[in-house]
Amino acid sequence: MTSTHDEIQKLTFTGAVDADGHILEDPGLWDRYIETKYKSRGLGVRLDNKGLEYLEVAGKPSRVFHSGRLGGLSAMGTTRSDDWGARPTYGSMAPFGAMDPKERLARIEQEGLAAAFLYPTLSLLYETETEDAELAQAYTRAYNRYIVDFCSDSGGKLIPIAHLSLGDPEAAARELERAVKAGCKGGWVCQFVMTRKPHAHPDHDVLFAKAQELDVPIGIHPSIEPIWALPGRYDYKKFMHGQYYFLSVTAADAIRHAFTSFFQYGTFEKFPRFRLVLLEAGAGWISYWLDRLDAVWGSFMGRTVPLKEKPSYYFKRQVWISADPDERSLPAMVDLCSADRFFWASDFPHPDHVGNYIEEVEELHHKLKPGDREKVLGTNVMQAYKCAIPT
Repeated sequence: MTSTHDEIQKLTFTGAVDADGHILEDPGLWDRYIETKYKSRGLGVRLDNKGLEYLEVAGKPSRVFHSGRLGGLSAMGTTRSDDWGARPTYGSMAPFGAMDPKERLARIEQEGLAAAFLYPTLSLLYETETEDAELAQAYTRAYNRYIVDFCSDSGGKLIPIAHLSLGDPEAAARELERAVKAGCKGGWVCQFVMTRKPHAHPDHDVLFAKAQELDVPIGIHPSIEPIWALPGRYDYKKFMHGQYYFLSVTAADAIRHAFTSFFQYGTFEKFPRFRLVLLEAGAGWISYWLDRLDAVWGSFMGRTVPLKEKPSYYFKRQVWISADPDERSLPAMVDLCSADRFFWASDFPHPDHVGNYIEEVEELHHKLKPGDREKVLGTNVMQAYKCAIPT
């Protein structure tokens, strides 16, 4: 059951764009959109012998999302004090606009937004349990066909971004080209790689070269991580299992590591028109991180980095970063690092936010300087993805 759009707050600022909203995709999409060869190992939501939902990955029950745990994926707006009572099912808590494209279009219009870039939910879950690179590519192709269809009748206000998997970078490059021709405006990869190679490893250059050729960005977006990718200094089984607060707060570390690899391997020098987007990791850390990158680049250890300029130079030329609209440090980051590099994101309808993002954007637009607010709230993300603001 979804809420009504009568409850939705409207932004007074015009031209704002959600750089990273989500949908609860139809769990049956892989049954319909995946190639016949892979149907027996499709992805989907099933019921166990107790009638509880679980995620099926590669024809097997998920080791993580089982026993009815999928219901909380759309719990934006609930708080630590809320009592859910009966365990919700997938989509049963979905707010208005989370699952239906017409509802989502109505929602952003009610919110006063010009457009929203859309990312998935179920597709953030399975790659942690998929070691089969070929099957992961089939999953991404199916989702990408679906999200293009989901956005197709929105007049450019719902913007699809393609899921890519670096498990097979050559296949990812082919899929990026196919998906962009079909209507996607860029691609995104998870914050870990199933091969355990750094994101900017030269073996992945084929994808960066294709993105540069197609003139579209590649984003890095957090997903559920496999145990081996979590902080290894603590014993997961003994001490970290179920420590969801700690794991959620520290999840952004993986984005910072991935980002740093692009300097270590000189990717921005090799591909001067390649565009990178950092998603859902906050932005208040970026000034310190650039200072640290520049300092080490100038030291003896910087000799290992094949870059002609300081890392901050490439950030200002080729990188964008999204922020939560409630970040108090964001106006300072904009002043320090250039207003051109930032945008905001709702993360709607995911459970690690309380849901008042329009109120937060309203407050943010009053804190930003004239000229900066238009960029941060709307025009930057549209320019990064080469999209026209819909009229």
